[in-house]
Amino acid sequence: MFKNYFEILKPRESSLLTFIGFCAAIIAGNGQIPLILLLVILAVLLASAGANGLTNYLDREIDASIQRTRHRALPSKRIYPPMKVLPLVISITIAGLVLAWLLHPLCFLFDITGTIAAVVWRKRWSCVFPQGMIASCAPVLMGWLAIEPVFSWELLLLCVLIAFWLPLHVWSIMIANREDYLNSGLNYFPMCWDTHNSVKVLLAFSLVLYGTSIGLYFTGDFAWLYLVLANLLGIMMVYATLRLVISSTSRNAWRLYKLSAFPYLGLLFLTMCVDIWLT
Repeated sequence: MFKNYFEILKPRESSLLTFIGFCAAIIAGNGQIPLILLLVILAVLLASAGANGLTNYLDREIDASIQRTRHRALPSKRIYPPMKVLPLVISITIAGLVLAWLLHPLCFLFDITGTIAAVVWRKRWSCVFPQGMIASCAPVLMGWLAIEPVFSWELLLLCVLIAFWLPLHVWSIMIANREDYLNSGLNYFPMCWDTHNSVKVLLAFSLVLYGTSIGLYFTGDFAWLYLVLANLLGIMMVYATLRLVISSTSRNAWRLYKLSAFPYLGLLFLTMCVDIWLT
């Protein structure tokens, strides 16, 4: 029973978002680890888990029509009726908002903005722009502004990095399961485009993502370690996307999806932290 409710909160996705929020706080503090960092981690974790729980609840009927997601706790009716998850999810969301307010009003602002963005405009012409982009940038903004409540070019580039990473992560798995999504009645991008053309859009995003990661080297004043890893990871992403453009196969789309999560985004943010600690 506990496992089913835990699954609703999307632990893998929430953990990744919490990790990049933690890293943003480290970068903002120039490598320092203040006691408030524990509160930052908890606030971002609750905000991410709450938002993911709400989207799981709202997407339950769509998930039931898709082979890849129909075995999740709500569409499979392992939790029934679905409303049983709402007290937990709403409580977690509110707790995250309270902690965000204690950190800084700007943290609260971006927490509630990200939560609202995650739960509205669901599955219309795109599940990435603008709502997914806003929601995914919230952990970075919360982590940074809790430590350094000042906007900067470095923070902007971190958000741009997330904004261009998200389509690669989300659209690649949709392309990998294209027929599954189409059979469920979903016909927004990238399903509404021919696969050969839609993967070209992903290649453009991977090139901009690569350029943004290198731009962070100069804006954030990172050292050689970050530059080396940013180039290596960026080339891997561009290569994986180029393979998909050439083949347009579900297998290569799935490989791009798997590469884009922790191997790319997680390692890139981890390298930023390690680079700061070593210099």
